[in-house]
Amino acid sequence: MTTGIPRSKNFNYLFQKLSRSRFRSRFHLGLKEITYIQTKGIVVIKEHAYAFIQQRLAPAQPKNDGKQTPMSGHPVFLAQHATATCCRDCLKKWHAISKGQALKSNEIGYIVDIIMYWIKIQQKPFQPPSIPTC
Repeated sequence: MTTGIPRSKNFNYLFQKLSRSRFRSRFHLGLKEITYIQTKGIVVIKEHAYAFIQQRLAPAQPKNDGKQTPMSGHPVFLAQHATATCCRDCLKKWHAISKGQALKSNEIGYIVDIIMYWIKIQQKPFQPPSIPTC
């Protein structure tokens, strides 16, 4: 089986492709999610990402595949939709990771790396919306 996992951690090409997707590019972290990340810490968020991927995507036949990732409620969920790591169909289409087989540890690591990369990009530099003055 061949996967689309790059040997390099340079995700520039992937993120250029994702930015051209109207659906993927509409996801952004808001103040609520950034505050949550700052409160919990990036290490805990990464632990959450691993847990979500292992529970919701790693099985060969994930429960409710295509609908297992909520659209909100956690920064990792937003990141999954933004990075096309939300379901097995998206993993196949965007990352060439085959369906029907349990994810391997290197595939899980790749997915978490993409999610965390997106989260880090979204945090810098965060500026709250400005309030117009009269």
